[in-house]
Amino acid sequence: MINFPRSTFTWKSHPFIIDPHYKRTGFVGKRGQVHHVRFNLEARCEIRDDGDGRGWECFLGAPCRTEYTIAERNLFQVPSDEWRIAISRNAEVAISHKPGDTTDPVLNKKFSQRYQDHRIDIRGFQTVTELRDPAQIVEASLDNRLLNATTTYRDTASGLSVTIEFPVNLINLNEADSKFQICTGPILLPDMGTWDGTEAHRVFVAHVAVSQMDYVEFILRHEVQAAHEEREWLDQPAGRDRLELRDPDNPPPGYPPARPKLKAYHDVWEMEAENVVLMAEDD
Repeated sequence: MINFPRSTFTWKSHPFIIDPHYKRTGFVGKRGQVHHVRFNLEARCEIRDDGDGRGWECFLGAPCRTEYTIAERNLFQVPSDEWRIAISRNAEVAISHKPGDTTDPVLNKKFSQRYQDHRIDIRGFQTVTELRDPAQIVEASLDNRLLNATTTYRDTASGLSVTIEFPVNLINLNEADSKFQICTGPILLPDMGTWDGTEAHRVFVAHVAVSQMDYVEFILRHEVQAAHEEREWLDQPAGRDRLELRDPDNPPPGYPPARPKLKAYHDVWEMEAENVVLMAEDD
């Protein structure tokens, strides 16, 4: 059972390089400076071959809004977007912003290429009890016990097992009938269409709902296109414009890039699963 509030990923940047085209990038600093970034991990997924026991795991990092780092004023970038990262033990994994049937090719970005240094710190609990009976889950929730949940399903195409672990941040209870419903997130789901036999190269951000021990529903997040009249104010910069060029007559290839798109939770995956609630005994 992972202690998510105490589990973190920290990286050290390479020395800052002045962008040849844009007046400003995310980091507000001088040439050659480095900075560290640390954030909590919010969920975990594991892909496992039950035959040989080999597995691959990935973690979802806590988000922030696009910002200027480390500035004294005008910290938020507008137009704004959500910045979020998914990581394996040695690489950054792409997060899909499209519906679940997307097929765009993508490859993981190794930490050795992205950062000067990094550290993954996964904390856990020494004593954990598995709760598989709804009455136990209701009792533990009303006792204010620290709870995680896992849901495990089988990917039919590959025959591999996928396990998602996440903190029970929200749970609904019917004490009289010993019924519960976990509905929480965010979590991450692997895009098994990108599985290469060793690792997945894309994940989806989703929320999860569980009310039975043998069934789960996920609702996936993806980008949506706002109407033209809404884009006029969504795309209007406030303060510093992230896309302002040093020389308007010398833009980089593909300029201007698309402004951030809105995201919505829409696509629902329903499937049989094995669900377990984990209760920490040493919280």
